[in-house]
Amino acid sequence: MGQPLFLQSVMQEKIWGGTRLKELFGYAAPSDSIGEYWAISAHPNGVSVIENGPFAGQALDKVYAEHRELFGDSKDPVFPLLTKILDANDWLSVQVHPDDAYGLEHEGELGKTECWYVIAADEGAEIVYGHRARSKEELRQMIESGQWEDLLVRIPVKAGDFFYVPSGTMHAIGKGILILETQQSSDTTYRVYDFDRQDAAGNLRDLHIDQSVDVMTIGQVANSHPDTIECSEVAVTTFVSNEFFTVYKWDLHGEITMKRNAPYYLCSVLDGEAVLSVDEQQYPIEKGMHFILPTDCDSWSLKGEAELIVSHP
Repeated sequence: MGQPLFLQSVMQEKIWGGTRLKELFGYAAPSDSIGEYWAISAHPNGVSVIENGPFAGQALDKVYAEHRELFGDSKDPVFPLLTKILDANDWLSVQVHPDDAYGLEHEGELGKTECWYVIAADEGAEIVYGHRARSKEELRQMIESGQWEDLLVRIPVKAGDFFYVPSGTMHAIGKGILILETQQSSDTTYRVYDFDRQDAAGNLRDLHIDQSVDVMTIGQVANSHPDTIECSEVAVTTFVSNEFFTVYKWDLHGEITMKRNAPYYLCSVLDGEAVLSVDEQQYPIEKGMHFILPTDCDSWSLKGEAELIVSHP
């Protein structure tokens, strides 16, 4: 009998973190500078733990390694995706991530293509999304001479926006933005610029200029184009679908029965509450909860008023 896997994971303190993860989702934050909640993760730097059922208390990476039947008999050597919620109380560094080939060769892990759903954004909030350099040579010259205003492409954002950030994209999340990030399971980041800020010990954080220039894409990134299908009970928006992941938003307004058409699903409840029913078992879900619908969940129903971000490989 199939059942969802509800998850508890870890928080990450960051120099740019804040308090909104505690305030908006009720997470028990250990400090006032929490930047990331690794909600669905089998990455060694922050592994989720299953809370219910026969695997209660077990780490997701272990369950994935030993029970591939729950994940479509996946041949991926590691659990391929990672879901985070990020609270940018200040600007994140301007950064870039490698693709799989570069990441595996130089860092021993996957590259990092990612995407962002903006949960909340202060008035006037911005992101960096791309650059204006026309060649690798010009890119290096503008970085080394600090021509940030000319180099960086800044875009205003608001709640509900979505951005696709393939590997090789120069990017930064700006102050006052809360996002849900779906990404490849990787923790490799190359910093290009960190606003010359210091950590608590007065040290500047490391930059990775050579690696950044190596992996940076030349030319402006193209965002995805969401597609929404609506009925009276639910609106399903497909934000992006590619070789790494498909990401949806489910806006639930009533009761709907759904059938599995992917090996498994990663689900995050951003708002509201509902009842999830699988094989005649009912599971209350509410804002801030995260779970996986594994392969043995062939169908399920949802009843309530809720907003979920859902993904699968």
